[in-house]
Amino acid sequence: MNFLIGEYECKLDAKGRMVVPAALKRQLPDVEREGLVVNRGFDGNLVIYTRAEWNRILSQLARLNQFQAKNRDFVRKFTSGAMELMLDSAGRVLLPKPLLDYAQVGSDLVLVCNLSKVELWSKAKYDEKMNAISEEDFSDLAESVMGDFDLEGGFNV
Repeated sequence: MNFLIGEYECKLDAKGRMVVPAALKRQLPDVEREGLVVNRGFDGNLVIYTRAEWNRILSQLARLNQFQAKNRDFVRKFTSGAMELMLDSAGRVLLPKPLLDYAQVGSDLVLVCNLSKVELWSKAKYDEKMNAISEEDFSDLAESVMGDFDLEGGFNV
C-alpha cells in the first residue's frame, strides 16, 4: 500500500476542472492509465481514491452480509455518487457538479493527502476545520488516539 503525502491548494476553472498538482501526480504512477475515483467523504468533503484503493475498499464492502439492512444502507450511501475521474491531456480532472455542490467547493480548494487517499475540501471549510483544533486539543487528541500505540507492533492492550 502506498501512502500519499502533501497538501495542495488548487483552483477550479469555470468548467469544474482541476489540474492535478505535479507533486501529487508523481505519487500516483498509474493515474493516467487507470484514473481515479471521487466520492463523498464523511465530513462534508470529497475523497479521491486510486482505482486500486477503490477496488480494495469495494472488495471489503462485498464481504458484508447483504441480508442485513444496515449493511445494504451503508454500501448504498457510501457508493452513491462515486464517479471515475480521468486526466485529460493537460493533466486536469473534471469534478462532477453534484459532488462539488455536496462539498460546497467553489473555485478555491485544498487537496490533503490522508494515508492512501486524498481529501478534497473547500478551502474555507478546510481552514475552519483545522482552526477548530487548537494545539492543546491536538496534543490531547494525539494522546487519546496514539497513547496506547506501540509503533512496532500496533496498539498495546
